[in-house]
Amino acid sequence: MPAEPAFDPNSASAPDSGVFGLPYIEKDAALVYVPAPWEATVSYGGGTAGAPAAVLRASRQVDLYDRDVEKPYAAGLFLRRADPEIRALNARARAAARKVIAAGGADGRKSLQKHAALVNALGAELNARVRKSVGSILAAGKIPAVLGGDHSVPYGAFAAAAEKHGSFGLLHFDAHHDMRAAYEGFRWSHASIMRNALDDIPGIAKIVQVGIRDFCEEEADYAASLGGRAAVFYDEALRRRMFAGEPWDEIVRDVVSGLPEKVWITFDIDGLDPSLCPHTGTPVPGGLSFSEANRILREIAVSKRQIIGFDLVEVSPPPRGQGDWDANVGARLLYKLTAWTLASRGLAKIR
Repeated sequence: MPAEPAFDPNSASAPDSGVFGLPYIEKDAALVYVPAPWEATVSYGGGTAGAPAAVLRASRQVDLYDRDVEKPYAAGLFLRRADPEIRALNARARAAARKVIAAGGADGRKSLQKHAALVNALGAELNARVRKSVGSILAAGKIPAVLGGDHSVPYGAFAAAAEKHGSFGLLHFDAHHDMRAAYEGFRWSHASIMRNALDDIPGIAKIVQVGIRDFCEEEADYAASLGGRAAVFYDEALRRRMFAGEPWDEIVRDVVSGLPEKVWITFDIDGLDPSLCPHTGTPVPGGLSFSEANRILREIAVSKRQIIGFDLVEVSPPPRGQGDWDANVGARLLYKLTAWTLASRGLAKIR
């Protein structure tokens, strides 16, 4: 673990400082964030490509003292610069995808299929770039975290994690299953990420989904077809248990109990109550409170499971000057994900 940084964690952050106002460089950081400003296939609201920059700005307002984990920042945290090629790929893919989405999807028309094929090719290039970035972090003995962007971006990270760790489980927070087959004709749609991962990456031994409340019949059938490889904690079922008086801690232990020793956390912010993420692309009533989600993260660490990496996606800040609430919540969720990840790896102490 690097020495504690030579700065005052009680002081205001400099405007040009690193993530959370920290002074680390990558070689001294235990955890490295990979920004992925990509939102090619978002099918309702947009803006999540701006999340990495907005969350960075908001992170400088996060107080570093944490009541759950002692000095998580002291392990060293570093946010890489966004790959300019990803921005360029996103611009091309988004322009093509808009034409398909406006027409209701890539049906039999050749013109739409041509646009969809371009989006799919560019999405595959994104996957390769994320996979390479995350792989380099793992090869250096550090912990990777991906900051999206839409929910298609962590596919390459899952693949890199499987290469490094072999078998692991996914803990998936979301309002949606994300198990559609090539939604709207897009192979790498944000609505298809979990189906793609489970079909293509055998190292994913188990997926546990939490907060799901908006999905189609095809997705429900697919999730059921996975048998013991999937456990879904639908939002309605969670609330029914809580309304009946079951303590949240008991429910949390049930959520975590089915996960293997190694866990990747994939957190779509719309898994939270939409009052916490009002500008996310596809907000849905219901969802977890910040504290409820944090309690699940805590259980991963105290259960002695190892968080091998995580992603935070679908934070969608409004245009500058219209408030920073989404980025504010996103930055604080990023810090909690970071703290519990480090604690699970013995790099920070649970209070």
